[in-house]
Amino acid sequence: MARLIAGRLLTGLVMLFVISVAVFFFTQALPGNVATAVLGRNATPEAVEHLREQLGLNHSVIHEYLSWLGNLLGGNLGNSLANRNLTVGSIVGGRAQNSLALVVLTSVIAFPLAFVLGLTAARRRGGLLDTVISSSVLVLMALPEFVIAVFVVVFFATSVFHVLPAVSTLNPSESAWEQPELLVLPVLALVLGALPYLTQMVRATMIEVLETEYVSWARLNGVPERRVIWRHGLRNSAAPAVQVATIILIYLTGGIVAVETVFSYPGLGLALVEAVSQRDLPVVQAITMLLATAAVLLYILSDVIVIMLTPKLRTRL
Repeated sequence: MARLIAGRLLTGLVMLFVISVAVFFFTQALPGNVATAVLGRNATPEAVEHLREQLGLNHSVIHEYLSWLGNLLGGNLGNSLANRNLTVGSIVGGRAQNSLALVVLTSVIAFPLAFVLGLTAARRRGGLLDTVISSSVLVLMALPEFVIAVFVVVFFATSVFHVLPAVSTLNPSESAWEQPELLVLPVLALVLGALPYLTQMVRATMIEVLETEYVSWARLNGVPERRVIWRHGLRNSAAPAVQVATIILIYLTGGIVAVETVFSYPGLGLALVEAVSQRDLPVVQAITMLLATAAVLLYILSDVIVIMLTPKLRTRL
């Protein structure tokens, strides 16, 4: 197991290195001039050239990448170009906590709910409940995150109930837990976006497991249905569930970009959109690498858990 984890971590480091190269060169390829974006279009050529020298933009691209990578590994993310008085760490740190609040709350709600819905649909396969759940899931799967977020705003914040704020009034320097009512609609939109995929997985996996010979044999021997489901069904569907849960968590780290933008929620997603529009490259690069690192770590953790839950894979170690 130690060799497995070490191998996965080494693979993850290689992946992050490749991602860092792609992130740096793709952000450098964004249209426009950083110095001009910071100083404005009326800046003199001398001022632009002086700022480029201060920012280290007058060197070769390879030199800039190596310098950026060294600072990144050393924890020095530099200062924001759009807000020269703020460090990238201070911007990303507070926003990351707010986005983490969304991901955690969404996971706590979506995973148990998807399990209950998927299990219910599997046990009532072909029945009314299965039809209702499967149809609802297909409708939600067809809708992008931003469309779901707009529907949530219309339903709960404008025309129907008008009980919750349509947009966040939270200051980026404040914690989302200081105004928990601002979390309700973004979390609801993310839950509705993540729920259908996990529900479909639970339903499909449970149907496959419940139709196996050992489950049929257990039923013929008088094993209670509840024990069949909990002892046989869930045990054999745990590994696929972990894999899909990992995909959902990674999906949430990307889905927050659209949802946070719709609700003006001060998280990593909104900060990324704002940084791209302002061509604030240090912030764009830091957020992208943070999301990529989270995705790679989740994949590694998922692989390890799946191997531990699968006897055939575990015996091959």
